[in-house]
Amino acid sequence: MNTGYQINREFKRPDPELIRKFAKVPIPNIGDSMNRTAAISSEIQAMNSARLMGTAYTVRVPAGDNLLFYYAIDQAEPGDVIVIDGGGFTERALCGEIMATYAQKRGLAGFVINGAIRDKVEISQMNFPVFAKACCPNGPYKNGPGEINVPVNMGGRIVCPGDILIGDGNGLVVFKPEDAKEIFEKVQAVMEKESHMMEDIEQNGHLDLRWMYQKIENDKCEIL
Repeated sequence: MNTGYQINREFKRPDPELIRKFAKVPIPNIGDSMNRTAAISSEIQAMNSARLMGTAYTVRVPAGDNLLFYYAIDQAEPGDVIVIDGGGFTERALCGEIMATYAQKRGLAGFVINGAIRDKVEISQMNFPVFAKACCPNGPYKNGPGEINVPVNMGGRIVCPGDILIGDGNGLVVFKPEDAKEIFEKVQAVMEKESHMMEDIEQNGHLDLRWMYQKIENDKCEIL
């Protein structure tokens, strides 16, 4: 065993149809359906307007080193999202336009990087979802070591290989495949509720806030 320098090639991927169900689901509604605990750190931002949906293919790398990032792009399967734990280091980019273009051609579903990218202007115009913490023109080292398909830390949230990732300009959420059916059912109920709320506002200029007044009363708030 070479601790800290290992590649796990096999992990269980969810049914792609399970992921496609979330194609038109607003990201905040997924968070609401998971007790508001689904989001990956807001420090990891969308670098373009492409919607991300796919299966986590995780990589842990030393700060500013992308040797195993290249391996992941070349070995991951269509529909995989390369999830890079670079320790949050932002003074050396882990990828740029060339790596994103190659990943797109291979049918991968996007990048999520706890670290920096470069070529942000070019990536911002691509229809290939990239999430990252920052942009920096300094290029990466290519020395290793690292680990592939192990649990990784994405700004305080643990992502495991095979997890489902959904994201857009509103943010990024992650959940277990075995929870997807229940989450989707809850999301439908949230979407229906919000649709009725918007209809009431637009047609009647009204929003039912009885819950808010009840909470204030229950808390014995002093109104002067």
